[in-house]
Amino acid sequence: MSETVQNYRFSFEPESRHATARFQGITLADSKRAMRLEETRISPVCYFPREDVRMDLFERSDYVTYCPFKGNSAHYSLRMDDIAADNLMWSYEDPFKDAELIKDYVAFYPDQVKILYPEEESTTAAEAQLTPVYQNPLVSWVLQEAPAFVTARELSAALARQLRAAGIPLWRLTIVIRILHPQVAAFSHHWHSISGELVEHEFGHEGMQDPRYLNSPLVPIFEGAGGIRRRLDIENPQLDFGVLKDLHAEGATDYVAMPMLFSDGQINAVCISSDRPGGFTTEDLGHIYEILGVLGRIYEVHALQHKAVSLLDTYLGSHAGERVLNGLIRRGDGEDIRAVIWFCDLRESTPLARSMSRSEFLACLNEFFDCVAGAVLDHGGQILRFIGDAALAIFPIEEDCDDRSLQEVCEHAIASAREASSRIKSTNLKRTQSALQPIQYGIALHVGNVTYGNIGTGNRLEFTVIGEAANLAARIESMCKLLGQPVLLSAEFAACAPDYVTSLGRHELKGIDEPQEIYALLETE
Repeated sequence: MSETVQNYRFSFEPESRHATARFQGITLADSKRAMRLEETRISPVCYFPREDVRMDLFERSDYVTYCPFKGNSAHYSLRMDDIAADNLMWSYEDPFKDAELIKDYVAFYPDQVKILYPEEESTTAAEAQLTPVYQNPLVSWVLQEAPAFVTARELSAALARQLRAAGIPLWRLTIVIRILHPQVAAFSHHWHSISGELVEHEFGHEGMQDPRYLNSPLVPIFEGAGGIRRRLDIENPQLDFGVLKDLHAEGATDYVAMPMLFSDGQINAVCISSDRPGGFTTEDLGHIYEILGVLGRIYEVHALQHKAVSLLDTYLGSHAGERVLNGLIRRGDGEDIRAVIWFCDLRESTPLARSMSRSEFLACLNEFFDCVAGAVLDHGGQILRFIGDAALAIFPIEEDCDDRSLQEVCEHAIASAREASSRIKSTNLKRTQSALQPIQYGIALHVGNVTYGNIGTGNRLEFTVIGEAANLAARIESMCKLLGQPVLLSAEFAACAPDYVTSLGRHELKGIDEPQEIYALLETE
């Protein structure tokens, strides 16, 4: 027998039979006026008019689901004496125009509530017939091609092209993915059919207070309100969000924002708009709705990768994080390198901590690190770790580096030290004006060989540098207060940049066998 290919469709027609809904022997609904909803790929659902349902046994919950052509469905939980069952029943209380007949009806989840037809003992032959074959032009793409894209940006651009190729009248597409990052709350991809190009944006946490965001459909979607659809080519369209006013003015006819879930429950958003008269059809939205689950998992992979990179960058630094991502994850993994070692410390931190509240001292520490660590990063250095009120950083020196290249690395380190001093000076001016204690500090620079890699226990590792050179840098920094200099340099560093330094003589250092000649930076003109 030949198979008939059908479009995505749904119908809402009177149920010819007397129907009841029962839960643990309790009749929840009994009706001869029930309706039967048939939807592609979904088993028929019996909907009962509210008048024939024991609504007194139910209370509305906060749970909401979304259908792109029916709207958002409210859910109800059963509460009867000592019987409680969550979200047994749903209802489209404010359905979209295309499904307005479904209003004032409710349905039950068949895995929890038995739908019975008392006048019949068995399923009719009509129900036993096979569902007509239906083809979604997006399914093979999302299963076979979508997982192969290397970046989320490439995936979003390909999705827009595929929707258009499937005949869906896509005018604009926006994907918004929330991420875990200390400075970025979400990233978005915007595609426009006129240019055919995709633009990527990142939103900082402060952007979540921007009026444009607060007056956008994203807020209710992220709060779990389900999806949003607004027909824009009708008389007196509902323009309750800022973006709808803009789209309407530009000629859009239809707008749909749909939640896209990750496995951990995080809600993201897929927003589409059309400029075709009549907007999107049920078939258009059905095609997209069917692939959202799989599409969400693919975007989740990209988001997890983004999260891993951002967290490693944040806690290890970009270079160390890259090494970990490339497989240097076992204890002892690492390499011997030559580097400029930078060590800095906040002076008088104990008296400062005693004179401040914990939040005030934490703010002071962050101000200090903004000055010194920020200067290191701006000049190409790598922050390896924060040790209480101290910081350890390096400026790596490439193998087979000639004298000129070595001097350039040292010049970067010197420039960062001077910039750190300048930043702290500016910060102290503001602190003094606010009657706060000024920040006192010390910085040491040294050139030496260190081991750069993983140390720790088998399941708790740190990626850092170890070796005598790192220890010497810390010992030199401890002399800053005694010698009255904010920046001190080792003899090895001075030999690489002799034009920038002046000797302060030889000094005994704790834990170092031989006295070490220590240098200060020359003042700039």
